Amino acid sequence: MSHPPTALFAALQRGDPHALDRLIEAWLPITVAWCGRLGGPRINREDVASDVFMVVMQRHHKVTEPEKFPSWLYSVCRNLVRRHQRRAWLRRWVPGEVPDTADPTSTSRVEMSDTARWVWEILDELPLAQREVLVLCDLEGRTREEVAELLGVSSGTIKGRLRLGREKFRRMARSRGDIRTEAEVG
Repeated sequence: MSHPPTALFAALQRGDPHALDRLIEAWLPITVAWCGRLGGPRINREDVASDVFMVVMQRHHKVTEPEKFPSWLYSVCRNLVRRHQRRAWLRRWVPGEVPDTADPTSTSRVEMSDTARWVWEILDELPLAQREVLVLCDLEGRTREEVAELLGVSSGTIKGRLRLGREKFRRMARSRGDIRTEAEVG
């Protein structure tokens, strides 16, 4: 999966009055997907994505090179997902607050299969560094090099996080009885 062109971001920085709308139109689906996959079921991915683009509007001038926009956007997304997760966790425990629940009108959560539900539950329990690499590589199909660029780390770091994340995911799924080993299947 490739990114939309960064030319839209360059146009925004030059002051093109229509660039922001086109930038949001091009990047919103990717941003919403990142928010949902990184944040899991406890946050509203559309709310986080909206906050992400508020930051884009306020701070886009701080990105000096348009080709750095995808990694900057991902970083903003990751930080805001964390903030929303902290709020969601706190709302579960603060008296009088209603815990986050799935939107009953959202088919993506309501009609989620049992397999998808336990996958998200396990992903939600992984450390963020491992979860985001699994999501970006295994769910979005990005290369290690693309993920390394997004996260601002080396490809070797991505390889290590991916290996650890996959091992931990398998271990957690087996301990819950959610997957069988190859020997048990055959």
